[in-house]
Amino acid sequence: MHFRTLAAVAAIAIVTMLPGCAPKTEAPANGVQEEVFGTTPSGEEVHLYTLTNEHGVTLQLMNYGAAVVALRTPDRDGAIEDVVLGFDDLQSYLNGSPYFGAIVGRYGNRIANARFELDGASYQLAANNGVNHLHGGLVGFDKVVWAGEVLNDDEGQGVRFTYVSADGQEGYPGELTVHVTYHLTASDEVTIDYAATTTKATPINITNHAYFNLSGNVRRDILGETLSINADRFTPVGPGLIPTGELRDVAGTPFDFRMATPIGARIDQDDAQLHAGPGYDHNWVLNKPEAGALSVAAVLSDPTSGRVMEVRTTEPAIQFYSGNFLDGSLSGRGATYARRTALCLETQHYPDSPNYPDFPTTILRPGETYTSRTVYAFSVAAAQ
Repeated sequence: MHFRTLAAVAAIAIVTMLPGCAPKTEAPANGVQEEVFGTTPSGEEVHLYTLTNEHGVTLQLMNYGAAVVALRTPDRDGAIEDVVLGFDDLQSYLNGSPYFGAIVGRYGNRIANARFELDGASYQLAANNGVNHLHGGLVGFDKVVWAGEVLNDDEGQGVRFTYVSADGQEGYPGELTVHVTYHLTASDEVTIDYAATTTKATPINITNHAYFNLSGNVRRDILGETLSINADRFTPVGPGLIPTGELRDVAGTPFDFRMATPIGARIDQDDAQLHAGPGYDHNWVLNKPEAGALSVAAVLSDPTSGRVMEVRTTEPAIQFYSGNFLDGSLSGRGATYARRTALCLETQHYPDSPNYPDFPTTILRPGETYTSRTVYAFSVAAAQ
């Protein structure tokens, strides 16, 4: 968490429109196209925003969950394919989504027993992951309609989403005003910029929950993709995937991704932490030149397509989730989302930080401004 202005970038690409949308509006000069994606049961209109730059790179967002809906980017042969999981229509998101592309909060990741103490008071949150609290609760930021504003400024074309979380929502103290801003730049980059203020001291840990498969073919799993994580330590977990409080050295463990390693190389080893996952669903403590610096967190690559994604962030940690709970019950874009057909790289603070005073603080207080930025930067590698 940072209480000052920081810089970051995230590169993303998308090109085709989703079916089932209302007729398109004419694209304005800044390249952002806005159309109706659907309506919630309460009558709130959900809009789909399409950002396209001069290279044909296109990002699609919606104001339900301030989510990335689709992301298409070229492979080494120039073929454009979707590299994130998502649905073709709003109703599928309303029916139930495992946070596909969404902004999650107030607190991304888990809080043990859905409880924390702050300034001498005890707070009970919604328990929506067994006895624990996950990704903001029963109605987190992923399940609400945000206000959307089209931008065109020095960073390029963009959309700013705003949501006001009421005092006491899901058990959290304070009225929290949140802004999440995406930009698509002329250099094929997208910035994801988070900002928030509060009326009472409250925990905050916001992230984007996109599921990536860089092959562009979700019929393929992600086990052959290679990953490096710039971290010497991770936070081992106990029951319910709650951190034990230890910061464990990755050396000699299946969690050592300091060198690029195929995700499937060690994922099924007989290791207690992998059994807890089951697979990778852990938080890595990033090596940072200084607290709050924008630095490389991870690099993901797909040898077949040549796509490479570099993740940079101002956050102190990253959660790598290897899609262990995808089970084939969901489908989209003509494919079934089976186990480990996508992965998440969620930049954030440590899980359960409100209950661990030694972890970097996630407490935002009145008069402060929470800011955080993350980069998903895409490139293409030549064939080996």
